[in-house]
This record gives sequence, structure tokens and C-alpha cells, in this order.
Amino acid sequence: MEQFPTQQGPIGLFDSGYGGLTILEKMRSLMPQYDYLYLGDNARAPYGTRSFDVVYEFTRQSVKKLFDMGCPLVILACNTASAKALRSIQTKDLPLWNPDMRVLGVIRPTVEQIGNLTKTRHVGILGTEGTIQSKSYPIEISKLYPDIIVSGKACPLFVPLVENTEYDSDGADYFVKKYLDELLDKDSRIDTIILGCTHYPLLLPKIKKYVPEGTKIVAQGEIVAQSLQDYLDRHTDMESLITKGNNCEFFTTESVEKFRKSASVFLKEKTIHATRISLE
Repeated sequence: MEQFPTQQGPIGLFDSGYGGLTILEKMRSLMPQYDYLYLGDNARAPYGTRSFDVVYEFTRQSVKKLFDMGCPLVILACNTASAKALRSIQTKDLPLWNPDMRVLGVIRPTVEQIGNLTKTRHVGILGTEGTIQSKSYPIEISKLYPDIIVSGKACPLFVPLVENTEYDSDGADYFVKKYLDELLDKDSRIDTIILGCTHYPLLLPKIKKYVPEGTKIVAQGEIVAQSLQDYLDRHTDMESLITKGNNCEFFTTESVEKFRKSASVFLKEKTIHATRISLE
């Protein structure tokens, strides 16, 4: 088993696709002083329909790569990876790699905010098939708020719509309305809906069109960024390991040209430099 030395370096962010860029954007906005390294396993995306074992192995390879590249702290900016791989990496791999390094996910920080948002105590989750099937959100919500009733709806076409830049199309309207209607048919008392995939904020304008007035829509970017800032404030030993140069590097397992084109949609930046790497 390879071991990694404790060293100073950037905050690593991993996602199977491009959605984690919505998390990165909020982190850089809130904490611009830090260095960041983003890794997208775009060649093997999407993870949403893959088995637990495959998601764990792919995520493990990516976390290992980020540690290899000097990141002392890695954020799984992906709900599917957080649902299917985070706990195994934290309990099985980190103690052997380096117990002083950290891997954090996006589900727990999101769940912690839910109790303050819902009035009816009925919450909906929109996510990939993997995230919904894992029941990670209902399990985590029940730990903190046992009175909240949770209903989930898998949205298998949301990620393809976003990654093919069709999120503003009439076709997107059809599927957004379809999935929301099916979620609300399960429980008409839902007053808060979690976007349980980091791709979904790009569909936010359409989602808002098809929910009842007053429904709260919870996107994860600002919540996860604020949670990380709080974490670093509390854990000064880890904070001291994060380099501060206001730099950000991008790596992808796909073609660089494809990554640049798609990433520019998420980050609204025209010039994005990326490097292609292999995880195997």
C-alpha cells in the first residue's frame, strides 16, 4: 500500500464530470486566497449508473492521484462519489495512506442545512440513479432530523442535458417538468428540494418554473464552500497545509479540447487551460 507524506499543497477537488466546477466556483469566490487543483474523470463519466464497487474504485484512483499531486485535502465534489465511496475511503484507505490527510464529501454539509429550511418537514431530492439508490440523503437526514420525511427522484437525463449544453432547450423543459411532477406526486407537501447533483444548478432557472411558489431549491455550491471555510477555521493544522497563491489548475482524463469547451460553460470563462492525465 502506497503511503503519502504530509505536505503543503492545494485543495483538491474531484468529480466524475463537470458538475464539481459549480462547487469550485463558489469555493474560489469565498476563499480566493487558496490554491486549487480540479480533477475530472470525464473519460469514465457518468458515475450515476455504475455499481458501488466501480464507483469506489474509480473514486479511490482519483483521490490517490490528487494526493500524489500534493493535495493534503480532497473534496469529493460529486454526490455519487460521496454517496458510494467516501465512507470506504475514509475508513479503509486513509489510515493506510496517511491519517493526517482528509477526504470530505458534499452530502453531509448539505444535509446539515435542511432542518433550518423546511417548514413542512417534507423534503425532496433530485439526483442521479446512484445517489437516489444509495439512500444516502434519507439516511443522513434521519440522523440529524428524524422528523423529516424524504422523497427522492432519479433524473437520468439531467446530466446528459447539461453536459451537452442542452440545459436551456425546450427538451430540457419537458424533462424538468416530468421529473418534478413525479417527485411532487410522491409527496405534495414537499417545500424544500435538494439538487443532489452538482450538475443541476445549470437547470435552476427551469426548475424554478415548475415548482410551487415558495418552494426552496437547495443548490450545493455555497453550502459546501461555507462548510469548507468553517472546517478550515476549526482545523488550523489542516489550514496551515493549504498553499495560498490564488492559483487553480485543471486536469481531465478526457480530451483537453472537450474539457475546455464544457468547463467554460460551467465557469463562464473563455480561456481554461487543462492537462490530460491517466488514472490507471
